[in-house]
Amino acid sequence: MSQNINELFKNAQEEGLLSANTVNALTVIDIGNEIQNAMGIEIDDVEHSEVVLVTMMPDDSGSIRFSGNTQLVRDGHNMVIDALVGSKQKDNILAHTKYLNGYILYPYTPVDQAVRMDSSNYNPNQGTPLYDQSVVLLGTVLAKYQGFSNNGVVARTVTLIITDGADEHSMRADAKMVRSIVEDMYRTEDHIIAAMGIDDGYTNFQEIFKEMGIRDEWILTPGNTEVEIRKAFQVFSQSAVRASQSAASFSQTAMGGFGN
Repeated sequence: MSQNINELFKNAQEEGLLSANTVNALTVIDIGNEIQNAMGIEIDDVEHSEVVLVTMMPDDSGSIRFSGNTQLVRDGHNMVIDALVGSKQKDNILAHTKYLNGYILYPYTPVDQAVRMDSSNYNPNQGTPLYDQSVVLLGTVLAKYQGFSNNGVVARTVTLIITDGADEHSMRADAKMVRSIVEDMYRTEDHIIAAMGIDDGYTNFQEIFKEMGIRDEWILTPGNTEVEIRKAFQVFSQSAVRASQSAASFSQTAMGGFGN
């Protein structure tokens, strides 16, 4: 595992931000390179004393394509980016998107430089390693957050996990490992972790996300229709914009969930 990533997690544990279970989950499986590749912009290149990290993990499994939702997922991601770019606080927002099977669309970057999803960079045709990649994603959020914290920059984070199926292909992690990380993140009150389960006709996404530690008020379960999927992305984008406005707004949004 990359030494500086290791040190960031060790710092967080020493500060009482991460439990031994979480540090174990983040270090016992070799995900350091995956996290390092997503870290993006250097902290020294960020001129603000406060930042908001908005992180998304769209599903790129084949079922997205089979359900006819490929363009809807592209549009939904791009809608979130456009909403953040149009917000007053855009200069404080860094964004990062990676797909459910590990492909990094772009590492952390100023939101107005975020890459839009299109037919050249998103072709959902893979599996559903939901737990493995949730650990990598949340580990990346934590590492970036801790890096800013170590350098005196106040950071808050908003993360969205998107899937249209249950975990099928994880080799290293389970729901319990994800839950340990999520619960530690919640304790600092600097993190919003949301999940969207696009209906596949049989998966109980509410139950799956709860097992991963995600709070009920941050779970979206749109039906498999264009109207509902677009609405779900819109609801998330509104929450992300609200959360980025100020510390008070973030706190209020975090407590209220999507219903706020």
